[in-house]
Amino acid sequence: MLKVKNLKKYFGGVKAVDGCSFEVKQGTITALIGPNGSGKTTVFNLISGILKEDSGKVIFDNIDITHFSPEAVSNIGISRLFQQTRLFNNLTVKENLLLALDNEDTKFWKNVFGFNKITKEKEEKIREMLNLVGMERFENKLAREFSYGQKRLVDLARTILNPHKLLMLDEPVAGVNPYLREEIAEILKTLKKQGEAVLLIEHDMNFTLKLADCIIVMGGGKIIAEGKPEEIKGNPKVLEAYLGE
Repeated sequence: MLKVKNLKKYFGGVKAVDGCSFEVKQGTITALIGPNGSGKTTVFNLISGILKEDSGKVIFDNIDITHFSPEAVSNIGISRLFQQTRLFNNLTVKENLLLALDNEDTKFWKNVFGFNKITKEKEEKIREMLNLVGMERFENKLAREFSYGQKRLVDLARTILNPHKLLMLDEPVAGVNPYLREEIAEILKTLKKQGEAVLLIEHDMNFTLKLADCIIVMGGGKIIAEGKPEEIKGNPKVLEAYLGE
């Protein structure tokens, strides 16, 4: 589904991503891990079109998206959750989720101010998504009234609602309490059963090792190991990269 081929990105003399290649298959959860500064978020930004590569290619669904803008990447079917929540605090949960269903700003604001009718289909999609993340009782509550973890659940719901073929999740459980971490893990398992493809960055190794089908480990901008969780746990290169940090 997603193929990253020999991707390189340099910032001056710093090789942030140095010949990175991997593949994400449909119906799997793939984790991109590594110490701080190993190049993970830069890879995400290159795939998302936020940064432009120095060389290499990004192929998605057999289409070369290497030079696509962030909007074009989103429109072709890649939905991304960022490290920081991006909710509108003065809007309700329901209104925030409408952002995902109405990608065009004019459509969204017309819906918020009542100029466009919110269809039954949209209502059902929002209700289904709130049920998935366990926030069905709070659809009319303002986003600013929630804890960080609850905001993260709403942000995740919005990312999933955005029409997509691939979910890219940047630290989905960072700053989230243990109970909500388990909730998010179960949500991702459910999506996988439904045939979703997920690529995530996460520093919580317990979370990642229990969840991922494949783990890709980065160090110094390169991929230093790749395999199933049980293969990664005792890999000397992986231990060296983390202990060296």
